[in-house]
Amino acid sequence: MFKPGDVVIANIQFADTFEIKKRPALILFEEFDNFVVAGITSNLEMKGISLTKKDGAIKESVIKLNYIFTISKAMIEKAVFSLTAKKKKDIFDALVDKLKVLIQ
Repeated sequence: MFKPGDVVIANIQFADTFEIKKRPALILFEEFDNFVVAGITSNLEMKGISLTKKDGAIKESVIKLNYIFTISKAMIEKAVFSLTAKKKKDIFDALVDKLKVLIQ
């Protein structure tokens, strides 16, 4: 149903509060009905991968690769759109670049 590269709307609990809000997230991978996702923000001052209206976003946004977490399938409300192969490759390359510190 949901696959890597899908942008979804999910009920997300924020780390600094007990509040749950509907927010967009990018599915990175799934295991046992749990999804590892990257948060998405419309705060364009944040670092990450840009997500444009041309990509399918409702408004210009940023995929925050420093905000990765796990949610259950039940927390996902709906898929909004899927990223292109090029955008998925950009995200993959950026994640690999961040993880290179593990082998240094």
